Amino acid sequence: MPATTYAVSGMSCGHCKATLTKVIGELDGVSGVEVDLGSGHVTVTAAAGLDDGVIAEVVDEAGYELTGRV
Repeated sequence: MPATTYAVSGMSCGHCKATLTKVIGELDGVSGVEVDLGSGHVTVTAAAGLDDGVIAEVVDEAGYELTGRV
C-alpha cells in the first residue's frame, strides 16, 4: 500500500499524536497513520491515492495545519 508523508505544524505532545492518528485513521481507505512529533511529519498509508484536501480538512478541524507533502 502506498504511503504519503505530510508536514503538519502545531503538534507537540502525545495528545496531538493520538488526535491526529484517530481523525486521519477514520477516513475511508486509510489503513495506517504514523505521527512523528520530532520531525512534524505524519505518514498516511492508504489503499488508494489520498485526496490532500480531505487530509488537510480533517487536520485543520483537529486544530493543526497541514503545510504540504514531504
